[in-house]
Amino acid sequence: MAQENVIRHKTFVFVRSIIKWNKELQTNIEFVISKQILRSATSVGAIIEEASAASTKRDFAYKMSITTKEARETQYCLRLLQRSELIQYNFTHCLNDIDEIIRVLTSSVKTAQKSI
Repeated sequence: MAQENVIRHKTFVFVRSIIKWNKELQTNIEFVISKQILRSATSVGAIIEEASAASTKRDFAYKMSITTKEARETQYCLRLLQRSELIQYNFTHCLNDIDEIIRVLTSSVKTAQKSI
């Protein structure tokens, strides 16, 4: 499977788990942070889909760099929520997933930028 397809799949699975998890938090005080995680995580997947239809390599690299920023925002919010200890939830799996997604996205951006 090509790297682009792998990241699309990993991101889709990750965002699906964030959506399910977010639904559980909607009644809690952590709603604001969980809503931000939902926004940034779904943005990663949506922009990856958009990048797959980029008209140029430069456009692809630009869109993928935006996904990296959104992924880092998601990572930050997950770490913040975990370290705040407001809820009892093991964030290890989510943090491992987003770390892997960031590594793949960063690599993809670097490769794309070299070919411009």
